[in-house]
Amino acid sequence: MRTLEGTIRAHVRPGLRVRVVQKADQATGRLTEGVVRDLLTKSPTHPHGIKVRLEGGLVGRVKEILG
Repeated sequence: MRTLEGTIRAHVRPGLRVRVVQKADQATGRLTEGVVRDLLTKSPTHPHGIKVRLEGGLVGRVKEILG
């Protein structure tokens, strides 16, 4: 099975369930789970994770892709 990384834009798409770290939680590393609505990062990769907007409206950087 191929491992998908949250730092590569091609691995992240709307509808995927992911865990993200929100800006306010960066110091603690607390992850929030949700479904991707929009991709906000335009570059093909980002070292801290692709920035996304979840269906609930929260914005964060992808740390884990659940499927």
